[in-house]
This record gives sequence, structure tokens and C-alpha cells, in this order.
Amino acid sequence: MAVTWFFYHRPHHLLFFSIIFFVLPCIAYSLAEPEALLKLKESFKNAEALNSWTPDTAPCARNTQWAGLICADGIVTGLRLGGMGLAGEIDTKVLAEIKGLRTMSFANNNFSGPMPEFNTLGPVKGLYLSGNQFTGEIPSNFFVKMESLRKLWLSNNKFTGNIPPSLATIPNLLELHLEDNGFSGSIPVINQSTLVSLNMSNNKLEGEVPASMSKFDASSFAGNAGLCGGKLGKECAKPEPPPAASTTPNDNNNNNNNDNNGGNGSNSKGNGGSSKVVVAVSVASAVVLVALIVLFFVKSRRKGEEEHFDMPGKENIEKADHPDSVELNVSEIKQKEVVVDRPSSSKRTGNSSRKGSNNGKGGGGMAELVMLNEEKGVFGLPDLMKAAAEVLGNGGLGSSYKAVMANGFAVVVKRMREMNGMGKDGFDAEMRRFGSLRHWNILTPLAYHYRKEEKLLIYEYIPKSSLLYILHGDRGPSHDELDWPARLKIIQGTAKGLAYIHTEFASCDVPHGNLKSSNILLGPDYEPLLSDFAFGPLINTANVAQALFAYKAPEAAEHGRVSPKCDVYCLGIIILEILTGKFPSQYLNNGKGGLDVIQWVRSAISEGRESELLDPEISSTKGSLGEMEKFLHIGAACTESNPNQRLDMREAVTRIEQVQVLGSDHVPHTSHAPTLREGVGELPGETRLESNTIGSRSGRLDGDNDAAFSIS
Repeated sequence: MAVTWFFYHRPHHLLFFSIIFFVLPCIAYSLAEPEALLKLKESFKNAEALNSWTPDTAPCARNTQWAGLICADGIVTGLRLGGMGLAGEIDTKVLAEIKGLRTMSFANNNFSGPMPEFNTLGPVKGLYLSGNQFTGEIPSNFFVKMESLRKLWLSNNKFTGNIPPSLATIPNLLELHLEDNGFSGSIPVINQSTLVSLNMSNNKLEGEVPASMSKFDASSFAGNAGLCGGKLGKECAKPEPPPAASTTPNDNNNNNNNDNNGGNGSNSKGNGGSSKVVVAVSVASAVVLVALIVLFFVKSRRKGEEEHFDMPGKENIEKADHPDSVELNVSEIKQKEVVVDRPSSSKRTGNSSRKGSNNGKGGGGMAELVMLNEEKGVFGLPDLMKAAAEVLGNGGLGSSYKAVMANGFAVVVKRMREMNGMGKDGFDAEMRRFGSLRHWNILTPLAYHYRKEEKLLIYEYIPKSSLLYILHGDRGPSHDELDWPARLKIIQGTAKGLAYIHTEFASCDVPHGNLKSSNILLGPDYEPLLSDFAFGPLINTANVAQALFAYKAPEAAEHGRVSPKCDVYCLGIIILEILTGKFPSQYLNNGKGGLDVIQWVRSAISEGRESELLDPEISSTKGSLGEMEKFLHIGAACTESNPNQRLDMREAVTRIEQVQVLGSDHVPHTSHAPTLREGVGELPGETRLESNTIGSRSGRLDGDNDAAFSIS
């Protein structure tokens, strides 16, 4: 009672005692942090890299911050001790004294022994132990209490035993790397939807890859001879049925007697009946199959009679140059002659153009092919009618086909079904606008064909393929040539082409609208060509958000607000994709597969781990790591979720140019590729020098005939 009376009449004393009991322990904790770090240093061997850790300085002081620390508001939140040649013991009891610790990297050192007891620490979010000599089994329940863990890298160690099933209990796991160890047994079911990066390659795992991991490609499981599953192209052995019980002659007789007693005939009659049933079913199946084939051809023919343009064939081929060709038909055009319309400045060349009417069927459609750019030569619908076509692929806007004409000149025909946002005159004006553009890093249509229901756009065929395919699909010479100088050229050229598009289509809400790696085609010297740009005004309003990639920018996807900065967001994804070599999950509508490169890069940059983001195929390039890391920061700045904090087009170009000045020895060059005229014995096309001015109306090399066209 006396104590109560004392504090009641002297409340300022209560405040004083509160400070003593509650605030002073916090002060003691902050003072203990340097001592804990110094004790940690004492547990290490070969700790010369930590010479800045001294008792007379503060760990997070601005001018004397200790090496390898990540600080926030004067508190140590992370240890970045990778690659320092450290050895000895990692004292987790000392680490537990650093209460603000959230991420730890001891990667690429010489630590050994069993897994340290990191599961006794507080809410750790990132743990990086790759490239050490840790050994032994990890207890099965090791990760049960590590609910805050998001990134776990244990690769390149000597761990053995089963993969701990408690990994499945980590609710928000983002990255799991266990490659290059000695883990054995089956893979536990780890099905967190948050998991975007997984690697279990080069272990001793066996059994079937869980279905929950089907979104990861085969390289995540390579080097495990005992693994099987559709993802690996290796079927799992079916369990053998139990051996049938052996029968004796008496058993057979009893069975026969039972059959005879229970049926109307002998076994021989039963077998004969079964054979007749099998024959009858086979005949019936054959008849049905023939009927279906006949019905298919009848329907196909009717469909051809109803449409002016019909291109049969498979439509889901991802890689170009499909070995099976299909006939390219412009069927049932009523006119015997076809008009090839030209801009007024064009000259008449070639024999494919014939005078005729344009009263085509199909809701007021035209029957002529409108030439937009004659620098490659002039051709008409008859040339396409005689061409053999190969299916290239399908996309959000339609289908694409490769057509090789009689003289060997190849074009791509894009069959657009969603371009009904304008009438005939408006569409014609936009197409002629495209045809007038000239820039080294953009690909414009050569011609078009208009129908109310669909449009055909004809482009020059670029055989080398898209950036998407060379980077992620191809493992041949083209991929091997994708070194840092080539990737640097692609980044620079993409920025040049995009800036030019932003200049020419400044009035559009989103000038390009569909920038992604499948729409960046590559020349023989890896000069990029941007395609499928400025389609926004041409597409049905109801479909534009689903058809164009720029509408996946956060402000567009969440609030329906679009601006030129949506293109900058797409440019940032391209930069990060090129630098990391990872397939961005942003390209997928269902979110299954790929890697969220934006989140991954942002997280790693915040932890100072930029070098770990780089594609191993370029990270060994001498003298260029600093250059690559600058581009990582540019890519991150271009993909800020808040458009007000995102770079605009001019700022992005300026920063890219600054890196180019410091690190690029790119020299303008000339090259030559055949044109349509050369196929008929005329003079070769012009060769032009590249302009190094981003955004200028510079000339494009007329003849970069070198990358497979990829439908958007």
C-alpha cells in the first residue's frame, strides 16, 4: 500500500522507474550488438577481411561502418560475409544476440561441419550458405520454426540424407537452392505457391518429381539419375503387379468344370466369341475413324469457300522453321485479277500486280494486297497463293505463318483477328504510317490485306529467331554467342528503337504497348528489331488489355491507368531478363512457371547481392561486372511499381547511354542481306549505316533477314 501511495502522489517517479525497467534494457541491447559481432569474429578463422570490426568504432556508423554489414536506422539487419575466405565455426548463440538480424550470407567461404543451428534464431528471412564444405544430414524438422524464411541457398556443399520435409512448412518460401550436394531419397512435396526459384540438380535423388513442381523446367532436377517424370522426359516405372498364383492341372480342370457348369458352351466357344467381338469393335472403330476424316475434309472445304484467305496447318508450334510445310491458299477469290495498291510514291515493278476490281466477299473486305514498303520488292496475292507456308505460332493477336515465294524470298504473314478498332480508311492510314517509318531497330510491315473480320500483315522474314527463343529455348551456337557484348548491344538497340517509337507515336497512350522478348527479333550480329508496336488503337477496346503486354504494368493491371511509363516497365523486364537469363513469370497469364524477376532483383539489390543475380554465362566476363550491375539498377528503376517513382523514357535512355559511354566499344557497321529484287536478278538492296542517336529518325538496314518471326 505504501508503494502504491508513493507512486500515486509522485507520478514523475513512476515515469523514472519505467525508464529504468523498460528503456535501459533496450539501451543495453544496442550496446551488446558490437560485442556480439566481435565474439562472432573471434569464432572465425582467416578473418582478415573483417579488420574493420574494432571495439573503438560503431558497427553502423556512417563513416566507419564495419565491412559486410547491412544496417537500417543504426541497427544491424544483415550479414554479407560471402567470399571472404572465412573458416571455423559460425556461433549461432552469438548471432541470437543480434536481435534485428534478418538476412545472413556466409556463401563461398570455407566453413565445414554439420548444419549450424540457424533454426534457433529469430525471424530470419534470408539464409545463404552456398559454396562451403558443410556435411551431414539436416534433421527432418529443422525448418519447422523458421516460418519467416523466404530464401534458402544450400547449394555446393556436401549435405547428405533426405531433403528435410519440414521445408514444406515454410509458408512464404520464395527461393530454394539445394543443387550440387549429396541429398538422396525422394523429393518431398513442397507446394508453396510463392516458390519462384528452385534447383535440386546434381544430387542423388530418386523417384518421381512431384506434380507440384511441374512449373519448374528440367534443369532444376538435372543430374539426378534416379529421378523420373514427364518434366524430365523419362517415364517412371509402373509398379509390377503381384505374381499370379501358380495353377496345377487339377486347378485348370476345376476351372474348366466351373466354366462349363456355369455357361452354355465350352472354353473354345467362349474364346471364339471373344475374338468375334474384338474383330467387330475394330471394324466399327475403323468405320468411325474414316467417317470423321471425311467429315473433317468436308468442313475444311466449306470453310475455305466461306473465307477469302485460308491457311490450314498446325497452329501451336513454338519454334520457327517447322519441318512440315502447308499450302498457303487465298481461296475462292471471285476476281480473276488482283489489284496491288501502292502508295503514290511507289513505282510499279514485278509481274505480280494485275489490274482488277475489289468487290471481295467478307463484309466489305478488299481483295487487293496493299504495298507499304517497296524497298524489298513488289509482290501480290498470287505470289502468296503459290507459296508454301509453315506455321510459326499463335498469340494474343492471332496466328503467324512463314511463306517462301517462288524466287526464294521469305515473308511472314500475320493473321490478326482482334484488329477491329478502326474502319478501312483509318486502318489504311495507320498502315501507311507504319510503312513510312525507318529505323535500324524496328521492323515495319511490307504490305497488308484488309478484311472486316481479320487483317493480314506481311513482314520480312527474320530467320535467326526472337530474343525469347535464343535466350531460353535454344542451346545451340546462337545461344553460345549470346555473350555480354551481344547482350549489351541488344539492350542498347532495344532502347534506341523504343525511344524512336515514343517519338513517332507520342500521341498514343502507350506508344509501343507490346514490348517483350518474343517481339524482339535478332539480326545476324544480334542487332535487335522491335516488332508489333503501336497496335493499341487498332485493337478492339474489349481485348486490348488481354492482348498487349504493357497492360500488365501494375498501374494498368490494378487501376486501368496506362501511360508511356508502361512501356518503360516492359523495358525494365527486358533488361532484367537479359542480365539474369531467367524467364520472367510476368509473361505468363496464369502465373505458373518462370521467375518473378522484378521481386527477385529488388530483394537481392536491397541485400547487396547484385553479383548473384547475373547469368553465369556472362558473369565471368572480365572487367564488365560493374557495367552489368549498373544495368541491374536501371532495370530495377524501370520496374518500380509506383509509376511516379519509375524512370520515364528519357531518363531510362540517358542512364543507358551513360553506361554505354563508359563500357561499350560498339561501332556502327554495315551488312547486307538479299531482297526480293535479287531473287529475280535485279540490283541488291541498299546498305545503310546505323545511327547511334537514340530516338532519331535514323535509317534501318534494309535487309536484316535474320530472325524467326514470333507471334505476339
